Amino acid sequence: MSRPYAEVIGDPISHSKSPRIHGFWLEALGIEAEYRATHVTPEGLADFVAARAQDADWRGCNVTLPHKLAVMDHVGDPGDVRASIGAMNTIARDEAGRLFGTNTDAGGFYGPIADVPLAGAPVIVAGTGGAAHAVLFALSRLDVGPVTLLARSPLKGAALLARFGLKGEVRPIDAALPPAQLFVNTTSLGMTGQPPLAPDLSPLPDDAVVYDIVYAPLVTPLLAAAEARGLHIVDGLEMLVGQAAIAFELFFGATPPRDRDDELREILLA
Repeated sequence: MSRPYAEVIGDPISHSKSPRIHGFWLEALGIEAEYRATHVTPEGLADFVAARAQDADWRGCNVTLPHKLAVMDHVGDPGDVRASIGAMNTIARDEAGRLFGTNTDAGGFYGPIADVPLAGAPVIVAGTGGAAHAVLFALSRLDVGPVTLLARSPLKGAALLARFGLKGEVRPIDAALPPAQLFVNTTSLGMTGQPPLAPDLSPLPDDAVVYDIVYAPLVTPLLAAAEARGLHIVDGLEMLVGQAAIAFELFFGATPPRDRDDELREILLA
């Protein structure tokens, strides 16, 4: 007998911790459903969405690299995510069974820094991909000060700052850092198998926060360097679990037990 399921898609996908997160919550709540990891290439994305749209047991999926921009062409957009954030990381069904896309990354990113005073503060963001869209969207709502965007493409970086109404400048990905209250890495640099992101952090003040959305490994070279300097750090698991909680409610119609986050984190680190 079939049962409801959701999944995470990406290329690569074997590193994903999402199945363990959602599986923990499903078991904790006694929900008869499952959550999978599925390898989907860019070439196979359209066929994947079309096939899942016909599967009555499918509740939706999380979307990771490199599909957060491309998937917008294949699902509905009732919340106008394309115009606001410009990237989707979650696909779900509405009450009529139609597929729609949304973005839970922005909320997941914001949670761990909700208490950090960022109004008017200078910020550095590395990257211009789908995760950067969500991070910059969130920062634009926090009324941050000038944003230094580290980007491989100056034109793409400038367009992103303009899109979110952020004042600042674009510098090369390996440029020297200016002083900033928050430094966020949204790239895959530092991920297992990828080159590190290892800038000189000495320009950052002693109370700065360094936030790396990479979670495999959990302590990236960037976070290790920040810890060595005694800076505050936020690792990728915090954003991952935060965005997953929002998606879980969309998929399974239940609120995950966030009071068990410490237990979940131990499982994810085992």
